Amino acid sequence: MILVVGANGMLGQDLMGLLGERGRGVDLPDIDITDMVSVQQVLTALKPKVVINCAAYTDVDGCESNTETAMQVNGEGVAFLALVTREIGAKLVQVSTDYVFDGSKGSPYREDDLQQPLNIYGESKLAGELNVDINPDNLLVRTQWLYGLHGKNFVETMLKLGQEKSVLTVVDDQIGSPTWTMDLARGIIALVDKDCRGTYHCANSGHTSWNGFAKAIFDEAGLPVQVLPMTTEQLNRPARRPLYSTLDCSKLVADTGFEPQPWHEALKQYLNLRKEA
Repeated sequence: MILVVGANGMLGQDLMGLLGERGRGVDLPDIDITDMVSVQQVLTALKPKVVINCAAYTDVDGCESNTETAMQVNGEGVAFLALVTREIGAKLVQVSTDYVFDGSKGSPYREDDLQQPLNIYGESKLAGELNVDINPDNLLVRTQWLYGLHGKNFVETMLKLGQEKSVLTVVDDQIGSPTWTMDLARGIIALVDKDCRGTYHCANSGHTSWNGFAKAIFDEAGLPVQVLPMTTEQLNRPARRPLYSTLDCSKLVADTGFEPQPWHEALKQYLNLRKEA
């Protein structure tokens, strides 16, 4: 049995849908990963073979003013899961982020590139990456720029704003790969089914800026919105962001045969599914 922790979230719900009878899901209040006793009780009772941790504190700017909470959820929580999965002989799959990198490399990041986070969110996720090694039977999957049917995300924000405004200004100097949670879920399952261990990157292929992503969203949705450029510096958010954090996913493809589709194709599929939902 594969246990999805954080099963009510955007990625968790897509994983549960794909896993079918193989999957079992838990979320708050049934499990609290920041509480060792809670983690022990749930995992020892269910005895899963694999635990996929989708639970995280992902408010990047919020992390700057809630450092303790970020470290508890994204760092210590992973340590508790690693300790207990090791005790019961289960594999731990941890989902991490491009934000562990500083964005200065100038080419797609590989799994063994140096992590140098620019913000508290990235630091807390890096703490989780280090803590996952408490259980040697682990799989770490980094991803980026997630959107999906079951949670707040950039696509939904843009579609809402596009109904209200004819002109928007969106950052054009941050480059990455918009990733549909359904494709990430497929990649994670491919890695689990091949019994892969260690670190992998999984994101939709190709890259763009947030500005380019917004334009594509409006084009596909048929919304006549003009998207103007602005810099990250002009936006002036509390947390610093990496400017180029595209992930190299060639290791995933080589080891599993699963190749994430181009981000633009994924967006089309998402918008079509969204109409039907």
